[in-house]
Amino acid sequence: MERKTTSTGIDRRTLVTGMAAAPALVFTQKAFAQQNPITAIDIALEPDATMIQHAKDANARLLKSFPKGFALDETHHPHVSMLQQFVRTDDLDKIFAAANAIMVKEKPTAWTLKAFKYYYIPDRPFGLAGIVAEPTEDLHRLQDELIAAVKPYTVKTGTPAAFYSEVGGRDIQKSLIEYVAYFVKIAAGKRFNPHVTIGVAMEKYLNKMLAEPFPSFTFSPAGASVYQLGSFGTARKELKALTVSA
Repeated sequence: MERKTTSTGIDRRTLVTGMAAAPALVFTQKAFAQQNPITAIDIALEPDATMIQHAKDANARLLKSFPKGFALDETHHPHVSMLQQFVRTDDLDKIFAAANAIMVKEKPTAWTLKAFKYYYIPDRPFGLAGIVAEPTEDLHRLQDELIAAVKPYTVKTGTPAAFYSEVGGRDIQKSLIEYVAYFVKIAAGKRFNPHVTIGVAMEKYLNKMLAEPFPSFTFSPAGASVYQLGSFGTARKELKALTVSA
């Protein structure tokens, strides 16, 4: 999630509870579509080892401060969200093909991005934090192309059933549903805030963290994938790894 607001609607009990890790059920595409006709997707860039290490170091720091947050792991992938949308599950293969063609053309692994600060989304007394990268012409162009390519397959909104959840959707925030539904209006174009989410902590701790000097660093995309979104806009389930070329 990238929404900058003083009230995100994040359920505080969910923040305290955290997100339990458990093996995902395996479905065929047809069975998945029958059970979940709408899917909340995230087309994302996978950061390289440099960014992943920074993100995991920051995540470990946040977990030490707030152990009931979530860890970056195999089902909480560090990523840079390019586009989040509700789409028809039956159209996922078409979306994969369209996004793949764009990635092959754009070759994002050849790009150099600059991480320059921390930020967080407040929901007092907590916050969802991330490492922010400077927007570039390349990132804006890629996002615009993905928006145009996915638009024919989108629906206006969805329910918690569209998300990856191990607790029947009870961990899916209302604000997250609204965010995905309005992503193109509130998180694209001039409002695009490319970042890698690093975890949850108390707002008091995050304010101190943001006040510290941030040693900027450069990184590059190492890949790209389409994920099914989970609680807090995390990349929970990889639906398709996309082809990228340098």
